[in-house]
Parts: sequence; structure tokens; C-alpha cells
Amino acid sequence: MKLYIARHGETLWNAENKVSGRTDVPLSEKGLEQARILAENAKGKGIDVILASPLQRARQTAQAVSDAIGVLVQTDERLMELNFGIFEGAPRSDPEFRHTRTQFPTRYPGGESAFDLAYRVYSLLYDVKRKYSDKTVLLVCHGGVCRMVRSFFLDLTNEEYSGYFADNAELVEYEL
Repeated sequence: MKLYIARHGETLWNAENKVSGRTDVPLSEKGLEQARILAENAKGKGIDVILASPLQRARQTAQAVSDAIGVLVQTDERLMELNFGIFEGAPRSDPEFRHTRTQFPTRYPGGESAFDLAYRVYSLLYDVKRKYSDKTVLLVCHGGVCRMVRSFFLDLTNEEYSGYFADNAELVEYEL
């Protein structure tokens, strides 16, 4: 089955290089335009199912696609971004944040670990495969989730994993 993954459009926090995580920030004007472009790119892909994170930046992006192709958006909490705890709103350049980001079993203080995210995302992918094996599915989510999905399909080193960043509103295709 075909599986498409798209990261949400840009938010002001993305533009300011802040850690967003679970903080529910909306799309910026640029992000809304990126969502419209994603919607155009999604046309003709045969998408039958759209699953999105319940955070508004992902829902807004998914809704643009929904409006373009006529498929209703369903939300799934497992697509929510990693909870970065005390680093929510911090600059992405914060040295402690950058260090913790490479320590996969370590939970961000007050948040989750990459292993917590792997559990959520991998279980979702197995459920999608079981439930929608004869469908083409689009997941609209977040950078950390996109990174984890990539690790499901590709063997990545720690450096490749932590260095991968999906572009805003980028559409990536996998075979599940």
C-alpha cells in the first residue's frame, strides 16, 4: 500500500526557530500557502484516507488537502509531535536541548523520549497497514513524527536520524 507523509506548513515558531512540540501554534500566512501547495501536489495521488495530528497546525494543513481532494480528515493522537517538556518555546539552538535530542532513551524533562515517540508512531503504522491495506493513506504530522516514520522504513544511524528534517508541507511517499 502507498503511504504519504506530510509535515505541517510553517508556523511563526518554525520561522523563529523555536521548539514547538505539543504547543498548539497555528500556521503562519506562509504556512497556509504551503498547505495550499501541498493540496495541489496531493491531487492525483489517489489518497483515500487522511489521518492528522490533532494539533491545529497539522489539522489546518490536512484540511487544505481535504478541501482539494474531497477526503475527510480523521485525527489520531499518536501523530502528535514529541512532547519536549521544559524545552517547549525554547530556541532550537539551546545546548541542553540539542544534547538531549541525541539521547534517545532520555525523556525531555517533563516530556517524552524518542523511544516513547517510536512506540506511538510504530503502533500507528502497524494499525494503518492492518486497517487500510487496500487504501492510499496520507499522514499529516510533525517533524519528529516524520523522522520516526523515516526510521521505520530505513536503517538510519543515530546521526542520520537526528539530522533528518522534513521540510514544511513536504510530501514523502513510502510503500507500506
